[in-house]
Amino acid sequence: MKRTILLASLLALAAAPQWAQAKAVGHPAIPAAIFTDPPADKANPPRMEVLHIPSGGLEINGVAYLAGGAGPHPTVVLLHGLPGNEKNLDLAQAIRRAGWNCVTFNYRGSWGSPGSFSFEGNLADAKAVLAFVRDPANAAKLQIDTRKLVIAGHSMGGWVTALTAAQDPGLAGAVMISAADMGGRGAVPAAKPIITKSMSTELESLAGTSAEKMADEIIGFSPRLSFNAAVARGLSTKPLLVVTSDDGLAPLNDKLVAAIKADGGAQVTTDHETTDHSYSGKRIALEAVVISWLQGLK
Repeated sequence: MKRTILLASLLALAAAPQWAQAKAVGHPAIPAAIFTDPPADKANPPRMEVLHIPSGGLEINGVAYLAGGAGPHPTVVLLHGLPGNEKNLDLAQAIRRAGWNCVTFNYRGSWGSPGSFSFEGNLADAKAVLAFVRDPANAAKLQIDTRKLVIAGHSMGGWVTALTAAQDPGLAGAVMISAADMGGRGAVPAAKPIITKSMSTELESLAGTSAEKMADEIIGFSPRLSFNAAVARGLSTKPLLVVTSDDGLAPLNDKLVAAIKADGGAQVTTDHETTDHSYSGKRIALEAVVISWLQGLK
């Protein structure tokens, strides 16, 4: 019987996908949280909380993936892109299995959150969510360690992350995943027709806006709300992870990283994945890079 069990175990290991064997090409050992559930804690089980977060006189929709075990727990606030078809909720779940809380939300006017969608509204919403999780009553209820709070964002959410983190000295770090510099787009010659055409494909699940309104807003706040020198200076003071892919955005992210380093930033980690904008072929690699970086924070 023992020999049979041993043989079955060896065959299962041999047949297991490569990521399950603790190594990935070009990456460190894959954190166990990616493929292993945490030990059961009946007194403090993991759970999910639906959130209604005040912002701009409204209450936007959010979800908190709360880690098991006695808290408080370090926490990631995770921001989706435009319009947010890829919300990276597999990453949120992996972050929770790693012992961190993960708070996600929908900007005003997106995916059922009330109000009208706007880019500057997204920036205000991110600040409102950080204020919400830092509120002593909410932090206690959600078991959040406000001293170890990280903001992370994908695509447009990476832009919101960069501008928000640059102005928030209380954050423990920030993660930018294929960040799209929305403010930089308005500097393109003959920008409006180009941006309007681009925005016309991004309107699903957005309310109170149009491709023309979005283009006008981008042109209006460029370059004030771009990856400018002030943003690089603000990001140079904190740990930062910048992940890029083969989606055409890597040069803009590399330029920002270079500016941060030129401003004295010595806490920047970069990673490039050979996949598309949604990291469709590198979900495990993305999770491994983000969780390994989080675990390395002091």
